[in-house]
Amino acid sequence: MYEDLCSLKNLYFAYRKARKNKTKKHYIIKFEKDLLNNLKSLRTELLSHSYKPKPLINFIIRDPKTRKISKSDFKDRIVHHALINVLNPIYDKTFIYDSYASRKNKGTHKAVKRFIKFQNKITKNGKSTFSQKIKDKKLNLVKGYILKADIRHYFQEMNHNTLINIIKRKIKDENVIW
Repeated sequence: MYEDLCSLKNLYFAYRKARKNKTKKHYIIKFEKDLLNNLKSLRTELLSHSYKPKPLINFIIRDPKTRKISKSDFKDRIVHHALINVLNPIYDKTFIYDSYASRKNKGTHKAVKRFIKFQNKITKNGKSTFSQKIKDKKLNLVKGYILKADIRHYFQEMNHNTLINIIKRKIKDENVIW
């Protein structure tokens, strides 16, 4: 599994994912100037276990609420995507169907479509006993609810040893765990 993770082919596909929608950023342009050597160098670091992720860059955005964002170095994002490429086939089948974040053939637009489908199902099936006629149309007064949740600071606060132990249940390659 680790050989697959460190292959130039996987690192190249991971680089392509990491640069998506960021092709004009100075750090991408710099990395691409010597793309093959940079990918080979990253591969060597991974194979020799000398790779060390850089500290996260923290910044604040306000859209509309204030959020602290922690950004990884570009090279570290390549490693993240390389890991996802290898681990996704193992873990994706264990996720619930209606999990849409960062999944192949899912995403925000499909999540919204799925929500609308459920919303329509609720409003069409639950006819209220009290309905009004407006222009010969019955208004449905049944309400549906949705819960959108985000666990604040989850990855900063969780016990990382516990997470590693959960990952070890499915991933036996110690180099991948490293």
